[in-house]
Amino acid sequence: MTAPSPDTARGAAFYETVMRRRDVRCEFTGEPMPDADLRRLLAAAHAAPSVGLTQPWDFVIVRSDATRRSFRDHVLAERETFAQTLTGDRAKLFADIKIEAILESSVAVVVTYDSRRGAPDVLGRHAIADAGLYSTCLAIENLWLAATAEGYGVGWVSFYREKFLGDLLGIPAPVRPIAWLCVGPVSHLEASPDLERHGWRSRRPLDEALHEERWQPPEERSPTH
Repeated sequence: MTAPSPDTARGAAFYETVMRRRDVRCEFTGEPMPDADLRRLLAAAHAAPSVGLTQPWDFVIVRSDATRRSFRDHVLAERETFAQTLTGDRAKLFADIKIEAILESSVAVVVTYDSRRGAPDVLGRHAIADAGLYSTCLAIENLWLAATAEGYGVGWVSFYREKFLGDLLGIPAPVRPIAWLCVGPVSHLEASPDLERHGWRSRRPLDEALHEERWQPPEERSPTH
């Protein structure tokens, strides 16, 4: 994928960061991460836009080996549950795909979402109940891009049950743990996503995702769209 050609060095650096961002699994070095650096990444996350300025996120920083091992055991069990649904070539491909770096990364950041923040009069959420959840995902992306810009890696672990992680970290209902993010120094960032390199799935060209004015089935789109 290539970025547009911006007019400024600042713009070029931004697009380069966006295109270089990766979901890291195998490249963490395990080296310590300075607290000041982690706080900078969290400040970037906390600066994300949010519906009604509710800032419905919280960040749980996890360093404990015992907690991380408990979570990893759960994740590997969920991996096996998913693996049992696969057959043939798909099963063979998945067997070689690493899905987490819970123990290899320097630290974990668990991002939560609290739908009660700012309620009941959340400006902008009356018609779209999930707008706060979308806001939390924007905070995650901010953290991810900031990490990439600073040379750190981030891996989003999604093979888990929310109740298990909530109980593990003492997160009170109805607060939801949205993401376990593995964060830390990396040896490098791969040129393409892991799943693409493993042949699990290929990225869609931008033109396949573009529609003019209304939703257009593939057969009705112009050659440029």
